[in-house]
Amino acid sequence: MKNIQIIISYRGSNYCGWQVQPNGVTIQEVIIRAIKDLSGEVVNLTGSGRTDAGVHALGQSANFFTASTIPPEVWYRALNTRLPADIRVIQSRECHPDFHSRYHAKGKSYLYKFLVSPVTSPFLADLAFHVTRTLDWAAMEEAAASFLGEHDFTAFMASGSSIKTTVRTIADISFCNNDELWEMTFSGNGFLYNMVRIMAGTLYEVGYGRLKPQDIKAIIAGKDRSKAGITAPAHGLYLKEVYY
Repeated sequence: MKNIQIIISYRGSNYCGWQVQPNGVTIQEVIIRAIKDLSGEVVNLTGSGRTDAGVHALGQSANFFTASTIPPEVWYRALNTRLPADIRVIQSRECHPDFHSRYHAKGKSYLYKFLVSPVTSPFLADLAFHVTRTLDWAAMEEAAASFLGEHDFTAFMASGSSIKTTVRTIADISFCNNDELWEMTFSGNGFLYNMVRIMAGTLYEVGYGRLKPQDIKAIIAGKDRSKAGITAPAHGLYLKEVYY
């Protein structure tokens, strides 16, 4: 048996998230079906983590075991012949038998996109959070600095999670402004449920003037979700990269 790691890029607009569920089509389900079409095997496809409905990925990582004779470095091309156009496997390789896409991940980076325009674009409507007025980008950058380092991010976690600790380390938050498309990239050792969307929504509130940059430290210290900003829409979020 070979342990195959694949890196996947997908547009999440038409899917109910990553993980297989009974109530809708998911990314994981579609890839498992493609693997079965190629090899006849029903595999356990392990992802680095879940992405919610509507969330996209540039570099999701997953692995599965197979007895197929398909060479590891060919799997990505073979899978793409069985996958819809909005899911692409961009790399495949054989990895150590003990490799686990979730448990061995050392960190992740996420991208969040804002479309700042009076009128939304029909080409970006499901790919970025549409904002109709210009945000104070400098204030957002100033506020983001308070997220850096190790903190208890309870105030930036949605309910419904059963994790053991809410302490995470944010290594970097970078900003890029390209005409109407504004982007923020969050990198860290791990993220709580909806944490990036809540951080992005809180920075949006700063950019809109509802919160001040100096409010962030108090929100973190207070550990009260109601004091943080909105949960930014799922369709602006991208899993960018998983680090091992």
